[in-house]
Amino acid sequence: MYNQLEIDEFFMKEAIKEAKKAEDLAEVPIGAVIVLDGEIIARAHNLRETNQNALAHAELLAIDLACQKVGTWRLEEAILYVTLEPCPMCAGAIIMSRVARVVYGAIDPKGGCAGTFMNLLQDERFNHQSEVTSGILEKECGMLLTDFFRRLRVKKKNEKRLKKLAAEDLQ
Repeated sequence: MYNQLEIDEFFMKEAIKEAKKAEDLAEVPIGAVIVLDGEIIARAHNLRETNQNALAHAELLAIDLACQKVGTWRLEEAILYVTLEPCPMCAGAIIMSRVARVVYGAIDPKGGCAGTFMNLLQDERFNHQSEVTSGILEKECGMLLTDFFRRLRVKKKNEKRLKKLAAEDLQ
């Protein structure tokens, strides 16, 4: 029999696979899976740049797919695994869809709403709260983001340098 940590790590690895799909599309590498009764019912990754849609966060896309799969907007028994702590928008959708539990990898000190910046998911003023587990495969999830943004900065720096050299050649 598996313990809860082993189960959480198994499903977080699936969310990481989704994050890598986002990265392959030059999207911020965030992935999510939704599990119901031990089975993945929805998978998604960030598609904001691909779709040019601010709402195309991994969590929102996964929630939408899960609702379609189960035929209801209520995900009261579902568990959401996501590689980065949910933002305010995603936390709102989690509350509204009544996701039972949220498991995330890396913290988001600038916008995490599952306990880091604020904790919308467990605010008792809402009519629903989600159980929250943080730090599952945190290092792996965090490195996906760190490496992505490091490569992006290098790319932008190189592009800037090339523009400068091209401008100098024209003079």
